[in-house]
Amino acid sequence: MGLLLKSGINIDLIKSAILAFITIVCLLVIINIIPALKNIFPNYSLQLAGLIGNTSFLGIPIAIALLPTETINFTIGFDLGTTLFSWIFGPYLLQKTSNTYSFLNFRKLVFSIFYSPASRGIIGVLIIYLLGLESIMEDFLWLPARFVIYLAIVVVGSRLGIINNTKKVIIQFKEKIKYSLLLKLFILPFLVYVTCRILNLGRIETIALVLQAGTPSAISTMLLAEAYKKQRELAANALFKTTIVSTATIPLIFLIINANF
Repeated sequence: MGLLLKSGINIDLIKSAILAFITIVCLLVIINIIPALKNIFPNYSLQLAGLIGNTSFLGIPIAIALLPTETINFTIGFDLGTTLFSWIFGPYLLQKTSNTYSFLNFRKLVFSIFYSPASRGIIGVLIIYLLGLESIMEDFLWLPARFVIYLAIVVVGSRLGIINNTKKVIIQFKEKIKYSLLLKLFILPFLVYVTCRILNLGRIETIALVLQAGTPSAISTMLLAEAYKKQRELAANALFKTTIVSTATIPLIFLIINANF
């Protein structure tokens, strides 16, 4: 809520949020209806690791550092779309005992949507806007938002520390993590780039959205895996390894788009 109040709600934010949300939904559906792709991504932890990016803790700071301030709504909009998907559908999918099409249970789906943190945050922001309290509440809510960010980073750091203590080799990409890495850092940014060109977006707007798409696996994917005790080590490994590789791929994406736009 704090970040959303800070940026404000405008059409650019809404468009980029819809773009992110629809892109992730379409790719998730495609993965689960094509047997060959389902074999590559056999569980939802791998799928979420390949689709949900660390836009809040990495993507937004990168965009602020590299891009003009007027693009912040594109950046935050993309983050909002991925966050909505992550916290609405992530818990619902990870609670499932199998990957069958029981996710078409609309009663449980509606329950997940209205009880997700993202949905509650948006409802709260809309209420604040309706009451005309945005100027008062944005600074007040920004402090707890920052605290939650720091707390999440501590949780992630402790989990990544456990990975190192297991003495696993960092360069080994077992359990099909390499496919999540390929999807998250290469395929998803490329698809978002193609979509931006089709929509005839400008260079700066395209860079803002593609950089968000190219961020490593999100902290939320690991936090959800921790909460529901589903493939926790797998989610942590995906987060760790995509983060390492993204230190090379994110600058590369930025340079390629700048050179070819």
